[in-house]
Amino acid sequence: MLIQCQDAAFGYDGHIVVEGLNFSLEKGDYLCVAGENGSGKSTLLRGMLGLIAPLRGSVIRGEGAEGTETGYLPQESAVKKDFPAGVYEIVLSGMASAMGLRPFYTLPEKERAAEAMRRMGIADLGRRCFRELSGGQRRRALIARALCACRGLLALDEPSAGLDPMAQAELYEMLLRLNREQGLTIVMVSHDIPAAGKYAGKILHVKNRQCFFGPAADYFNSEIGKLFLNRREG
Repeated sequence: MLIQCQDAAFGYDGHIVVEGLNFSLEKGDYLCVAGENGSGKSTLLRGMLGLIAPLRGSVIRGEGAEGTETGYLPQESAVKKDFPAGVYEIVLSGMASAMGLRPFYTLPEKERAAEAMRRMGIADLGRRCFRELSGGQRRRALIARALCACRGLLALDEPSAGLDPMAQAELYEMLLRLNREQGLTIVMVSHDIPAAGKYAGKILHVKNRQCFFGPAADYFNSEIGKLFLNRREG
């Protein structure tokens, strides 16, 4: 067990955004979080990662799910697309939280950044300026940055937003390889459930409370899954 929510509720300033959460995330899982806009998906993700405390219930985290062991790509990245830095510098900065007071990166940290870039297919872009990259390339660089901080859990909030269909498909394939070949646990918030569901093993659907949690195949055959997908297609 990596993360377990027990009757958990998350929100801000005492106001509950999403509640009734009872599910567990196992090591090696690939979980996709679904729901309408404003249903609490991003709040849930932040709560799972310990970035906000539960307003009710509890969250139990096992080895590999602590703050310094997770890689997180929020919906709004702190790195703006016009940031005047090299791609390698951006990726390497994912190690900053683990540096403490050290002023320089170690050789193993530099090698980890280079490996993250290789895994995301951008090893040849290290000297390029971040703002010169395409949308898909920028997204890969930011995921590589998150991988530098990741020891077992990679959490992504709408990673395919704004990408064209081909770039989305490439991104999903890369994440699947990280999950299957590297054994990384992946939690992804996505609005594109028909596509993302092909890759995820489990689906968690929220509508300000937990509505479904289970295998992706069961979700697509469930009443709420069919209703949600019909609305998206309509």
